[in-house]
Amino acid sequence: MIDEKKIEKLMRKKGVTLPRGDVYLIKERCKGCGLCIEYCPKGVLVESEEINEKGYHIPKLVEEPPLKVCVKCDYCQYICPEFAIFTKEYKEKK
Repeated sequence: MIDEKKIEKLMRKKGVTLPRGDVYLIKERCKGCGLCIEYCPKGVLVESEEINEKGYHIPKLVEEPPLKVCVKCDYCQYICPEFAIFTKEYKEKK
């Protein structure tokens, strides 16, 4: 079992940060296939209760910093057959 607290402490000690991404969804395009959720390597996408105009449950981003965050790997946008989801580099608000 991975001890996330030890990993977090080591990352801080070494000055290592994870890349971050913001996830954007074009709700009207989503057909609720769940591929983005299934293939997200960090497990930060989940099915939401929200339903789009087509009647499909859309994904939502659920992060638990510092380790369970979107790392902008772009798997979700590559796997989406409807081109309904994409990521951009996270810009921290000052």
